[in-house]
Amino acid sequence: MGKNKKEAFLFTFIMCFLMVLGMSIYNVALMEGWSGTLVKDVIVGYLPAFIVALILDVFVVGKVAKGIAHKLVKENDPMIKKIMFISFFMVTGMVLFMSFYGAVLHVGFSAELPRAYLSAIGKNFIFALPLQIILVGPLTRFIFVKITPAVSA
Repeated sequence: MGKNKKEAFLFTFIMCFLMVLGMSIYNVALMEGWSGTLVKDVIVGYLPAFIVALILDVFVVGKVAKGIAHKLVKENDPMIKKIMFISFFMVTGMVLFMSFYGAVLHVGFSAELPRAYLSAIGKNFIFALPLQIILVGPLTRFIFVKITPAVSA
């Protein structure tokens, strides 16, 4: 979304900010439960995870996901179909990369890494896709429309 590179980056920034926040809360809650340290633990891990996710989104996953989606969607297809395809491929790519990031943070490059990574992929995908489609995607589009100037006719 966005009419130029600045707006496209702003949209990506908001989307990434909200997805990393939601996934951070989810993953910390999975690991530690709804403890008194949940907020602190989310805050501590948020900025590094956000930076990694934003870099991956802008330079790797976004390009690949949008490329695949645009090959599968026709010009005259409904906008919702385009949104769903892009969302699915973005979530898939980001889950694959960020699950690896999280697994390495928690078990390091140890013998446990493959199992931790595969487990994280499953747990993250089942939460990330609905989070993206039901909450973060619509919220991002709402915020984006509110803060960007409308095109005058």
